[in-house]
Amino acid sequence: MKTPWHLWVVGGLSLLWNAGGAYDWVMAHFAQESYLGMMTPEQRAWYASFPPWAEAFWALGAWGAVIGSILLLLRSGFAQLAFVLSLIGLLGNTLHSYSSMGTALVDTMGEGALAFTAALILVALFLWLYARAMTRRGVLR
Repeated sequence: MKTPWHLWVVGGLSLLWNAGGAYDWVMAHFAQESYLGMMTPEQRAWYASFPPWAEAFWALGAWGAVIGSILLLLRSGFAQLAFVLSLIGLLGNTLHSYSSMGTALVDTMGEGALAFTAALILVALFLWLYARAMTRRGVLR
């Protein structure tokens, strides 16, 4: 089957979008002072308190999305699996965020925290559904 033009658009944009999440993960883990130095002491303390299971979900969400984007551009049916794993990682990390901070999340992370979290979930859901649709149409092998 001929590759539809929108696959390249969605794949390219998703790789750019998800590279931002991977950048955030890398900088938070390996460039702590230069990156976390921009945050308030409360934000830094919160990041430092992540339990291992939340760290695992964060990594799964960030890197699953990057891998899914690459697999989408390679027209691999495994993109669907990578995107659903990324969505699971994102939901697990979101569960940690809201269970550990509750309503203080907005106070600590800012007004845009809820909207940005919703946008992340919607984009991740869209990418998984898109990859699933492209697999069912035979575009992804």
